[in-house]
Amino acid sequence: MSDTKLRTAIIGAGKMGQIHAKVYHQLPQSQLVAVVDSDEKSAKQLAKKFKCQYHTDYQQILDKVDAVTISTPTINHKDIAVPFIERGVAVLIEKPLALNVAQAEEIVALAEKNNVVVAVGHSERCNPVVQAMKRLEIEAKFIESHRISPYPFRSTDIGVVMDVMIHDIDIILSLAGSKLKRAEAVGIGVIEEDKEDICNARLVFENGCIANVTASRIALKTERKVRVFSKHAYLSLDYFKKTGTIIKADTNNMELINKIRQQKNVGKFDLLKAGWSDMVHYEKLQIDDKEPLRVEQESFLNAVANKSEKPEVTAVEGLAAMQCADAILESVKQHTWQ
Repeated sequence: MSDTKLRTAIIGAGKMGQIHAKVYHQLPQSQLVAVVDSDEKSAKQLAKKFKCQYHTDYQQILDKVDAVTISTPTINHKDIAVPFIERGVAVLIEKPLALNVAQAEEIVALAEKNNVVVAVGHSERCNPVVQAMKRLEIEAKFIESHRISPYPFRSTDIGVVMDVMIHDIDIILSLAGSKLKRAEAVGIGVIEEDKEDICNARLVFENGCIANVTASRIALKTERKVRVFSKHAYLSLDYFKKTGTIIKADTNNMELINKIRQQKNVGKFDLLKAGWSDMVHYEKLQIDDKEPLRVEQESFLNAVANKSEKPEVTAVEGLAAMQCADAILESVKQHTWQ
């Protein structure tokens, strides 16, 4: 990568924008030049903190930056992203990529036409647990995920699928490595009837992989867990606690299996003494405690500086997550309660 710093900016001075600004300010390959927000007071305060310019209109920085992060309400994503992409400016858009699939498709097509890097802020893909799992190159056969939490009192304009389940959808798609064949789902709106607060979906992929995913934003506790079954390993991961366990079958030695069967038959059965520990290996997943947004932005800026690299989550992958989420929501609508 070149030693030249990339001129970066944040559009949106809310909570996520503040975190993005902090990371851009810290990264050696970034020069944070501006913060943009329609609320002048918020933009000014954040800009003062990180010693950069502030603006209330993103049009004012179109020709002054190499890369921007868009951290605004989803309804504005496409309108803000388009003029930057048309000028060849790389864009990282907070999840979801756009308000709907049609808008997401427009962004993807425009990025390809202009050969511009567009990344999506599915920061959970950059969670140290997910990064550690990625290094194992697991061929998933069955995936089960749970993401539940108390009501957040934010993102009330969308339901739980687009709000939080989409994180797991993105991870599941990366693990399945196949196109979605069908989705069967049920969702319930508790706070508002037209926006689901609890949802469970069963996803079936063309390669035979199956995923069962549950999301809730009206639970009494916070839990973010996933279990992955493959032919030779089982993973149990906790995104929230940043822990994971791997169970591997080291061998399929029939002699050991017969030995275990014989000992069971004579009534003197000790699983460990019988050799089970020689067949199945338990280990803790080695996890690096890196800040997900830093991993995400480093990956994004590396892709901007070197077009042979890709951001952690591309616009194409962000679109695929939205298409899957759409299939889930359509199934929720079609579900008939008896």
